[in-house]
Amino acid sequence: MLTDTPSWSDVKIKLVDLDRAGLIGLVRDLYAAGKDNQAFLHARFALDHDLLKPYKATIDRWLWPDVFKNQGTSVAKAKKAIADYRKAIGQPEGLAELMVLFCERAAGFSSDIGLQDDGYFDALVRMFEHALKVITALPEGQRPALWARLDEVRRIRHNFGYGVGDDMDELLAEYGDDD
Repeated sequence: MLTDTPSWSDVKIKLVDLDRAGLIGLVRDLYAAGKDNQAFLHARFALDHDLLKPYKATIDRWLWPDVFKNQGTSVAKAKKAIADYRKAIGQPEGLAELMVLFCERAAGFSSDIGLQDDGYFDALVRMFEHALKVITALPEGQRPALWARLDEVRRIRHNFGYGVGDDMDELLAEYGDDD
């Protein structure tokens, strides 16, 4: 029976009817359908030496666009790259790297072009906090370099104003700098 709005349950019922060849064909078709699917499968099966590369490229594109080509920013698309990585493999050290990169690119771009967007700044502070949470759960040896990169983001934001650096100071104090 078909419903007006198909759900995962409907798909799962159909998957049960597929044999091995049918399932492999379906995955092949999904792979061919788009780069996001390819990145997901490469990450899930650890097929690339740099699993973070496509996710980093997406973050970079949407948080530091080429203004000379009239490219816009999209916090949502940059955050989606992190969510996609989390679904594909979700290793904490990879998540921390992507979150710190998000902060670096957002802070750098806004400072570079003088962007003044409260929503953009709010997203930066929220990701800064998410990054701190993930970093504090990492083994001690992996933390210092990530802390230092976030501290540089905080320093950049202090130079620009809008209270973002102050918010970051509070978050760093709350989560404690381990180095």
